[in-house]
Amino acid sequence: MTRDLLGRHRAVLPDWLALYYEDPLEITHGEGRHVWDAAGNKYLDFFGGILTTMTAHALPEVTKAVSEQAGRINHSSTLYLNRPMVELAERVAHLSGIPDARVFFTTSGTEANDTALLLATTHRRSNTVLAMRNSYHGRSFSTVGITGNRGWSPTSLTPLQTLYVHGGVRTRGPYAHLDDRDFIDACVADLKDLLGHTRAPAALIAEPVQGVGGFTSPPDGLYAAFREVLHERGVLWIADEVQTGWGRTGEHFWGWQAHGRGGPPDIVTFAKGIGNGMSIGGVIARAEIMNCLDANSISTFGGTQVTMAAGLANLNHLLEHDLQGNARRVGGLLIERLRGVAAQVPHVREVRGRGLMIGIELTRPGTDEAAPEAASTVLEEARAGGLLIGKGGGHSTSVLRIAPPMSLTVAEAEEGAAILDRALRSI
Repeated sequence: MTRDLLGRHRAVLPDWLALYYEDPLEITHGEGRHVWDAAGNKYLDFFGGILTTMTAHALPEVTKAVSEQAGRINHSSTLYLNRPMVELAERVAHLSGIPDARVFFTTSGTEANDTALLLATTHRRSNTVLAMRNSYHGRSFSTVGITGNRGWSPTSLTPLQTLYVHGGVRTRGPYAHLDDRDFIDACVADLKDLLGHTRAPAALIAEPVQGVGGFTSPPDGLYAAFREVLHERGVLWIADEVQTGWGRTGEHFWGWQAHGRGGPPDIVTFAKGIGNGMSIGGVIARAEIMNCLDANSISTFGGTQVTMAAGLANLNHLLEHDLQGNARRVGGLLIERLRGVAAQVPHVREVRGRGLMIGIELTRPGTDEAAPEAASTVLEEARAGGLLIGKGGGHSTSVLRIAPPMSLTVAEAEEGAAILDRALRSI
């Protein structure tokens, strides 16, 4: 049945629509931190639909909220008052830390970042954008144009002038040998030099932890130091929290808070986990920025009632059960367990991450050269052992990406680590 589905997939869907595994997997249902395939095989899920199943598969509170709302009305568009949308916007605005915040809902992180770019360039009357090397911000025309990861950027055509800044990758590049303080100083000096060669940009967009790029991040405080330089010139700071938001990093509710010395960003984008699988994205910004558009705009599907009901139920569950704290505790145990494993595997260059957002970078032993074939081997072996993980990486890197639902238990973390131990040793 799966082979038949694969043939049908290839016959009607684009060649560039990537599938994991030599024998692609059809997931039919899930519960908690587990999913099952069409053959009835059970897997511990350490990737959550690309960091999207944030709390748990088939979370009863979300299932109930969706069912009840669907029984009333699914959708009406933003042309009508929408109680669930207002209620979720109120919660998100309060949690954002942005003063006088306004929230606009979209259907994806790509659309959220696209909207943030529209707001920033309109507010600043500039089409120049600063972005980080190794970054990923989506697959639309504008977000591809600012993505600093060649593997996810299929065209050089763009409506924006994008300038790339150092700092998103701590352990590679020209400043990798420096300590954290000197690393930040060098990146700030590079930013100042860059700004001296261009017209004033609209904004800097940055992921606090780079997701597709392999869960890399700068030292704490880098973006705060950038903010000081940008603020002097009126340049906005957009924090792309599509993967880092809602407490996944454990230490903070938002990834930007590791760089919060100068206060919150001007704009925050979010998506993925808030819907726990339902298609919710959004933008948070100060009112003066959000209200800068001078033409009509609506959203047909952004903020639709059934997705907002899911988001409210999911957010309530997250906060009531302190899943941020769980991500910090269980994620810390998992990282240390994986570092112990990595010490015995020559292919592992680094285990890094925060909370339940963990990257294992693989290289050819004794070198800094990427080992994509090793990453593929581990992906397959982990699946054979009953564990689903992701992979990624930027320029000349190969990284395993681990991001389970934030309700992961200690026993499940140990189980997953044991499977990864065997998979890594199989390279």
